[in-house]
Amino acid sequence: MTSTASPVFAIQRSDQRAAYDHGWLKTAHSFSFADYFDPNNVQWGALRVFNDDVVAAKSGFPPHPHRDMEIITYVLSGQLAHEDSMGNRGVVPPGGVQYMSAGTGVRHSEFNASDDEAVHFLQMWVVPGRNGTPPTYGQMEFDAQARENAWLRIVSGAPSIDAPIRITQDATLSVAHAAGSLPAYTFAPKRFGFLFVATGEVEANGERLGAGDAVRMYDVPTLEIAGDGEIVLWDTAG
Repeated sequence: MTSTASPVFAIQRSDQRAAYDHGWLKTAHSFSFADYFDPNNVQWGALRVFNDDVVAAKSGFPPHPHRDMEIITYVLSGQLAHEDSMGNRGVVPPGGVQYMSAGTGVRHSEFNASDDEAVHFLQMWVVPGRNGTPPTYGQMEFDAQARENAWLRIVSGAPSIDAPIRITQDATLSVAHAAGSLPAYTFAPKRFGFLFVATGEVEANGERLGAGDAVRMYDVPTLEIAGDGEIVLWDTAG
């Protein structure tokens, strides 16, 4: 896990990510992933992967394996189709989430379900709290109004947090659409936070952020957001 001794509020600008254009896939990695490896940028708290992906129409990732990782995918625009070795199939629309605990092992594929429109999504991996569990999959859709100027908690493994999607790690994912000011988000002491601006522009504790920018936080008591944009926030143990 990540270790740090003093409070952190560090901005990662969009162009500081590792970005690749494969033609059918445009991707940007906030942390070490695939061909990009930086020993000083492996994870933040329990958050191991944060990829910002745009997949062209009629394209996608062919079947590939995963194990012992909590994988959360949040669709920003377009339609994402899923198939896996457990027999699950589905299409996730904008604002929808798919979640997979890879556990003892699973193979899956992710494809753009559209013949003419790109799909834009965030894929996030969290180090599991328990290894060797049976693999599981699910997907959910959420009312856009539920995150309008509000923090919508959608994923958590913290016993005290009420969220519809449960994982095995002490980590919570919240999303919001800021159209003005969001309610202040309060962190417990010694927590790791990762804020990502998916679209638009906002100010976070007075710092201006644009689409693709992120903030890594540690032991920051309060996060205040104002502006106009789609926001993703992880709150994790170390």
